[in-house]
Amino acid sequence: MHVLTANWSIYWHGFIGTLELTAVSAALALALGVLIAGFRVSPVPALRGFGLVWVTLLRNTPLTLLFFIVVLGLPRFGISFPFFTFAVLALGCYTSAFICEALRSGINTVPVGQGEAARSLGMTFGQTLSLVVLPQAARAVVAPVGSLLIALAKNSAIAGSFSVVELLGTYRPINELGYSIIWTFVWIAVGYLVITLAISVVFNLLERRLAVSR
Repeated sequence: MHVLTANWSIYWHGFIGTLELTAVSAALALALGVLIAGFRVSPVPALRGFGLVWVTLLRNTPLTLLFFIVVLGLPRFGISFPFFTFAVLALGCYTSAFICEALRSGINTVPVGQGEAARSLGMTFGQTLSLVVLPQAARAVVAPVGSLLIALAKNSAIAGSFSVVELLGTYRPINELGYSIIWTFVWIAVGYLVITLAISVVFNLLERRLAVSR
């Protein structure tokens, strides 16, 4: 406990940094994931092609490489943001590809007749997708999306190598103060466990609530 209590402010600062990074990146990933999933099932070939390229590239690119591309590549084109913003872009875009595919699998579970009925009522593709198909598809993919956001929280540790304040990076200043590196990492692991368990609880509650309303 001495390692934790003596360095509480360092741990807390890193813990809050990871929470903020996870929350903002998750919001971006969910928004992009829904959008790209819509592209993937769109009747417009150009949108389907864009969605396919987006998913293929991001799912097959290592996250660390994507961080290098964002942090070092974008400034060469005159695009400059704080490191936190770059980290959010890398994490959010990367995770959005996986969320897109999870949602697309959920969309495929919705009976085709539901979409046809909506179109027969005069609904556009966008209305059919947002009002009829996605609400049903979302119920089927609550657990997979929760798992993806848990992975996002753990992946945020990479951001520490790019000057972003987060939980894993707290080991450096604490180690420099001469504290046990083993117990330093034990308390870091506890911090990540708290975050991932919180996400798990939220999505378990959400899954139960949606299951009741089916």
